Amino acid sequence: MAIIWYNKELKLEDLKPLGKDTMGEFIGIEWTELGDDSIQATMPVDQRTRQPYGLLHGGASCVLAETIGSVASALVVDHIRYYCVGLEINANHIRSAKAGFVTGICKPLHLGSSTHVWDIRIYDELQKLVCVSRLTVAIIPRKESFVKPGL
Repeated sequence: MAIIWYNKELKLEDLKPLGKDTMGEFIGIEWTELGDDSIQATMPVDQRTRQPYGLLHGGASCVLAETIGSVASALVVDHIRYYCVGLEINANHIRSAKAGFVTGICKPLHLGSSTHVWDIRIYDELQKLVCVSRLTVAIIPRKESFVKPGL
């Protein structure tokens, strides 16, 4: 598949500063891989992301999925002309995770001019499927030019 990113020279290191001072940074999301048409990040299963039964919180899985999908959309468009915001997310929690890390892998299902739809699969350290999520993102024209370092 052809490279889907707007910046064809994009590297994994370019993603590192994107989560600064965000929920993603607070819960420990880290970018781990950038493919031609996919993006991956990990998230710890710890006191920040577990629910009272000691299991990965479903909301934390949604945060990981929305973070990866939203950033992926922002990387597909000319960020000076457009910005991307989540419209809808769903998640099916397949199995629990209690410790370690989970990895989210995001791939496009649809890359249109006004919406993107992303498939995000979250796996535990044994490569067992923990969550399947779909994120729909709105692509909105900016009224003024905007430049954010790293995009």
